Amino acid sequence: MLEREHVEFSLNQIRPALQRDGGNVELVDVTADGIVKVKLVGACGSCPMSMMTLKGGIEAQLKRDLPGVKAVEAV
Repeated sequence: MLEREHVEFSLNQIRPALQRDGGNVELVDVTADGIVKVKLVGACGSCPMSMMTLKGGIEAQLKRDLPGVKAVEAV
């Protein structure tokens, strides 16, 4: 099972890039089956590229860092 602290640590590696563009990501939940639920906030919440950021950036980084991550979903 994924530890919330490990997910937060991985997200902290991504946050500076998001914050440079006026956005951020908040961890909402980590499910027992490897789904990480996040909320994109600030500029990321309304950006037309947010799904690309979510899948190509956040999800890719989490999957590299934590093999138990199956998917990342925005809530």
